[in-house]
This record gives sequence, C-alpha cells and structure tokens, in this order.
Amino acid sequence: MTTHTNQTQQYPSRPTTVLVTGATGKTGRRVAAALAERGLTIRAGSRTGTTRFDWEDPGTWAEALHGADAAYVNYYPDLAAPGAEEAMRTFGELAAAHGVRRLTLLSGRGEPEAVRAERALGAAGVELAVVRASFFAQNFDEGAIAAGVEAGAIAFPAGGTAEPLIDADDLAEVIVETLTADGHAGAVHEVTGPRLLTFAEVADEISKASGRQVVYVPMAEAEYAGMLQEFGLLEAEARWLAGLFTMLLDGHNASVTDGVRRVLGREPRDFTEFARRAWGGENA
Repeated sequence: MTTHTNQTQQYPSRPTTVLVTGATGKTGRRVAAALAERGLTIRAGSRTGTTRFDWEDPGTWAEALHGADAAYVNYYPDLAAPGAEEAMRTFGELAAAHGVRRLTLLSGRGEPEAVRAERALGAAGVELAVVRASFFAQNFDEGAIAAGVEAGAIAFPAGGTAEPLIDADDLAEVIVETLTADGHAGAVHEVTGPRLLTFAEVADEISKASGRQVVYVPMAEAEYAGMLQEFGLLEAEARWLAGLFTMLLDGHNASVTDGVRRVLGREPRDFTEFARRAWGGENA
C-alpha cells in the first residue's frame, strides 16, 4: 500500500549528508552502507560511535543533526512504545531548526500508536516519508530469536498467524530510495514480503535451508513475557514487548502489499531465498 498525505511539495535537491540513527542495527547498517555506495556523506549515529546518538539521551540529538540535510529515523525501542510520540515531536523540531529538509521514518505496520508518532514527527514541517514494515525475515538470524533458531526451537507468541515477512535488504533499499529520490514527500509506503508464512512454515523453511531440524513452539503472551524476564528484561518492558508482538501477530497484518514493487520497480525477495542465504550459503 502506498498513500500520500497533503504534503505535496517536492524536494528542491537531493541530500548530500544523511544522519542514520540506529546505524549499527538491522536496517541502519544496511541503509548507511547503501547510502555510502551512492556517494553520500554518512553520519552514522549510535550510542558508541563517532557520531553519538542515543534515543534515551535527547542531549545527543542536536549535535548529530548538525550539518545533515536528511535523516533516517529509526526509533528505539518502537514507535508504539510509551514516550515515542513526544520523542518524535522533539526530534522533528530539532531537525527543522538544524536545516534538515528530508526525513524517512521506519514505522510498524498495523500499529495505531505508531501512527500518532508519525504525525508528531511530521508536525515540524520537515518533508517526511514513512515506511511501515512487516516483521523482518532477519529477526530469525539476528537478535534474540536467532538464539532459539540455533538451539532448534523458535518460541514465540505468534500462534498460527501468517505474516508477510520482509527482507531487511529490501526494506533498506526502499528507505534509501525515499531518501535519495524525489517524489516521496508525504508518502506512506507499506512494505511486505511476497507471501504469507506462519512461524511453523518459517521453521520448516529454515530446516530445509540449514539441513537441521528447527521447530516452532507457540507461546502465550504471559508465558513469553516470563521468558523475556528470565533473559534479563524488566517486568514492565517484558510485558509491553510480549503484548506488542501478540497484537502485531493477531492476524490483522496477514496480507501482502505491493509497496516494494511500487518503490523499487521489482518484486520483494522471498523468504526461501533469504533462508538459503542465511543458512545454506550464498550459492545454495
């Protein structure tokens, strides 16, 4: 799905210096690398990098924005999290004050709270494109879920719901296009993979690609929250995260969109291709 708001003014010129927030994360590092390949100057914002940027420390935002004329906004932990709307409003105002004229915001598909945060960022008047993404394919080989995959069991509160998993490489390409090409001011791009897969089907795909058995273990929301606490999360954070995943995977996102094709002019990568790259080798 691709929609446009009443923000119809085109960008006067393409950016030359881009702040990438969350530059060491799944999407941030891919976006930064792709932008650098196009010859842009990258300010790679992270909590420990040369360009220090921390969503939990607003005092780092202005310096990171200084000198940038565009920014990729990847809010942590999620745009649906408490405080995200206020953070986006403040960040947008700072971006406008520092002369940033183009923003691309990563958002979650089917998250009502995230929509409020999107609007708060756009309220500052900086031209904004929003990319709402489905669940990442790379969540299964990077981050917390990857440990379960390696152990042979994906424990998650997804039930039998199917999800159109998006390849993070596709997502990064869409984000880069919205940052570097004209015509995306005011756009909301919903991007997904090409087909629906249940988590049990994901486990089967990984098993075939890796040559070892991986199974899906469905969990109730409270059970998953308890597991997250065992891994060190505070109770409130664990309960919120488990609730978010349960909401996202309740079936309301069980559809595919043509967002990738509309932006990139090609079909999105399939999970089978991703699984072969991740677990079977590049030439598998």
